[in-house]
Amino acid sequence: MAALLLGTLPAQAELAEGGGRQAPADSIAVVYPDIGDPYRKVFAEIIDGIEDETRMRVRGYPVGPHADLAELRIQLRRSGSKLVIALGRQGVKAASGADLVAGMVVGGISSAPDSERLRGITLSPDPALLFSHLKALLPSLRRITVVYNPQNNHALIKLAQEAARSQGLDLQALEAADLAGAVRRYEQAFAAADNRYDALWLPQDNTTVDEAIILPMVLKESWNRSLPIFSSSMLHVKKGVLFALYPNNFELGRELASLAVDVLNGDNTRQGLNPLRSVRSALNWRTANHIGLNLDPGRQRNFDAIFPEP
Repeated sequence: MAALLLGTLPAQAELAEGGGRQAPADSIAVVYPDIGDPYRKVFAEIIDGIEDETRMRVRGYPVGPHADLAELRIQLRRSGSKLVIALGRQGVKAASGADLVAGMVVGGISSAPDSERLRGITLSPDPALLFSHLKALLPSLRRITVVYNPQNNHALIKLAQEAARSQGLDLQALEAADLAGAVRRYEQAFAAADNRYDALWLPQDNTTVDEAIILPMVLKESWNRSLPIFSSSMLHVKKGVLFALYPNNFELGRELASLAVDVLNGDNTRQGLNPLRSVRSALNWRTANHIGLNLDPGRQRNFDAIFPEP
């Protein structure tokens, strides 16, 4: 049986300088996938945020693909950890069943079928933030169309419908259960779109935002029709989407730590998976110019990343 890959973080918690709410020493463990860059850097930044908020060095458990999960769970219990922050699907899978006193807080996942039983923060940006950024760029916007798989994003679309209503927008949410259905839905969306008032949203959804088939098709059609598209992935902006919101990993870590400390202190009111609010923003200036959105340098500086890079 393969050995568990343990991290280099110290076994005993040490207080660090800075603000934040202190957690009891050794009470929080972090389980995360042991993978290469760029994802390794993402998890490192999240852990930095956790440590900054808790004012302690947390015990880290990077888990490889062949790790002994039973041994991991035994070590979590023996370490005295009361709660685990599980990052990524692999981290959630590995930490599930550890049966710690306070349970588990999750982060670094896009969605989960049993989201109502989990507690944490997803990687999907809050639709209210996405829509407010979109309206700031396109004040004449009236309607947003999204194609989604209900099995992946039912809860997110429910939030999006509420956010759209509160901002005076019409959200057209088109369901698609498979790739062929998604293609038909996009064809329907483009046929009905008016680029003066419409925009298309690409959520984090493996079914309806397939990178090999759907994304190239959508980018081509949107460019030909000068239809604004926005996304929940910075990588899409590099490929031609107008703008996206993406995680501020350090601040996400701080939010996860704050939630974990609340749980340790007996506050279990925040159940379920909440959308991401610690975000950065990216803009594709070439796409903006193509659709007639000429942003001066001052407005471009409001974005954390600009593509194509100068």
